Amino acid sequence: MADTSLIPQRLSRLRPDWAWIALGLILLAVAVFERAQFLPTLEFATGALARTAPYILFAVLAIGWLKATGAESLLANAFEGREVRMILLAALFGGLSPFCSCQVIPFIAALLAVGAPLSAVMAFWLASPLMDPAMFSITAGTLGFDFALAKTGSAVALGLLGGFGTMLFKTSAIFANPLREKPAVGSCCGTKKPFSGKPVWQFWKEADRRATFRDNALQNAVFLLKWLSLAYVLEALMVRHVPAEMIAGVLGGDGIQPILLGAFVGAPAYLNGYAAVPLVDALLQQGMAPGAAMSFVIAGGVSSLPAAIAVWALVKPRVFAAYMGFSITGAMLAGLVWAALA
Repeated sequence: MADTSLIPQRLSRLRPDWAWIALGLILLAVAVFERAQFLPTLEFATGALARTAPYILFAVLAIGWLKATGAESLLANAFEGREVRMILLAALFGGLSPFCSCQVIPFIAALLAVGAPLSAVMAFWLASPLMDPAMFSITAGTLGFDFALAKTGSAVALGLLGGFGTMLFKTSAIFANPLREKPAVGSCCGTKKPFSGKPVWQFWKEADRRATFRDNALQNAVFLLKWLSLAYVLEALMVRHVPAEMIAGVLGGDGIQPILLGAFVGAPAYLNGYAAVPLVDALLQQGMAPGAAMSFVIAGGVSSLPAAIAVWALVKPRVFAAYMGFSITGAMLAGLVWAALA
């Protein structure tokens, strides 16, 4: 008799990867409709990947090390003690954590279920999608260390805004009884709790931890290669076909208008944190205001589909609306501050 338990695993391997499919279709379209630009497009993308390679390597090794050592267990300490302390640590750890949104779902669901304050959870939720070691490395390599540092600070500040805002209004009707009746806690990364036990810094002494390092390094290398390849091809097309005057006219210049537009355009247009970096670089080269770029990446990161689904799956719509409100407000404030500094 066949082992039917293997069927879901085999089906998951056959699931189409739309990023690779999109990359192939775009290159095919260029080959058919712009044959003379096919090789220049490939040269642009491969050259950009080569320049980013050191940062990709650092990001891949850093994530593998964090996963293999179990350093993620330190996050649990952020949700112990006084509420103010929890908010501060949740925002800080959220802005530095190396976890995707789907990995955070079971962790946050467990915390909410045992009574962790929504304010600390909100702080973590808002900061977590915006920055991690890999994204910092890629951002610094493409947009500059100052921009990456400012985005990290904005992620933590947004977490603090949402955390303390939720604490201030926790007795209001918006945040009363926030959980859905049966929150969906499944995720694309499995339901195994990733935050348990003490870190083992010398992970190479244990075979299973060496395997964890290898598997995570490989998975993230493929992940970054996939999204950055797609992003650099799109950047080449954008530079070639989108008039710089149009970008400068809509998202360029001084004042608050480009920052507001950056936040509201970033929310629906954001695809992926890593893919956004080369696209923002192209927009900046074509006249996008620095403040608009910052508001774009902040609003887009928090409202991107994986991050938004993680919140929507667990809390009621009114709490989700507050989450989105904090994200847009924080994105505009981050854009204003960065515009003043830049």
